[in-house]
Amino acid sequence: MTKKEYGYIKNFIKYNFRHFNAGVLTSASEAYVKHLKKGGKMMMAIAGAMSTAELGLTLAEMIRKDKVHAITCTGANLEEDIYNLVAHNHYVMVPNWRDLSPEEEEKLLKRHLNRVTDTCIPEEEAMRRLEKVVIKYWKKAEEDGQRYFPYEYMYQVLRSGELEKYYEIDPKDSWMVAACEKNIPIFVPGWEDSTLGNMFVSQVKKGTIKNISIVKSGLETMDFLIDWYLETSKNTSIGFFQIGGGIAGDFPICVVPLIRQDLRNKKCKLWGYFCQISDSTTSYGSYSGAIPNEKITWEKLGVDTPKFVIESDATIVAPLMFAYILAE
Repeated sequence: MTKKEYGYIKNFIKYNFRHFNAGVLTSASEAYVKHLKKGGKMMMAIAGAMSTAELGLTLAEMIRKDKVHAITCTGANLEEDIYNLVAHNHYVMVPNWRDLSPEEEEKLLKRHLNRVTDTCIPEEEAMRRLEKVVIKYWKKAEEDGQRYFPYEYMYQVLRSGELEKYYEIDPKDSWMVAACEKNIPIFVPGWEDSTLGNMFVSQVKKGTIKNISIVKSGLETMDFLIDWYLETSKNTSIGFFQIGGGIAGDFPICVVPLIRQDLRNKKCKLWGYFCQISDSTTSYGSYSGAIPNEKITWEKLGVDTPKFVIESDATIVAPLMFAYILAE
């Protein structure tokens, strides 16, 4: 889409989205724009199955236009954008996904189709296709005595060009390709909770890979995040844009209290903007359903930090917000 087309969407939002969750969407988008105009940076936290929902259609452009400066995501989102890149034409849509019987689910299993809501990821064309390439880089790291973060292996694979012959979408619509081109850091906590993480451990169990530590751990990821946050926030404010909940959001936002309370560095800035899109309604004892003000007590956000919660479907809200922001 062109900037002019994004402008049409922005104007539509400003005219129609005035109240309730829609009004928060408008306010949060405008505050995001203002944060960037002041020279601020933005951390994007991505949970759920947003890559399979093809968030890359707008997120890739957000990255290319310097609207996103770092990403924290689940291992699933890291890999599933690449699955879509190399196997999009082999995906199977299931329009009646709410009505599937256990027997119909089993039929999908026998076809090696892994269902994510209305979309089935084909195991052979997507998962195994990527595994065959990335395993070369796991082995090379072991041979060279090197260790890398999960996203660095993905960058190595993309930069090698070995997957290009399989591309089934325009690479400009892949957020991983955009992130690789910009070389932005991607923090992936709990990577073992992903298909590739499972595949990696299986290779260790089979003896194909001898050294399990060639993939850097979650604790090392936090250590890396501390360094990134301190360096990036020296001369600017860092905002936090959260899609969904769980570890993708909780892991990175904790870096500020870690620095301020555990490292005793009170000069560390609080997050300078906060927005969460979630279908988890406000509830007691739920992290995903906690209101932003609760984060003040944990020294993550300040009293004056712009704070927004949009209780809605992120597959609808995120592209609309990104279009608004890209209109600038």
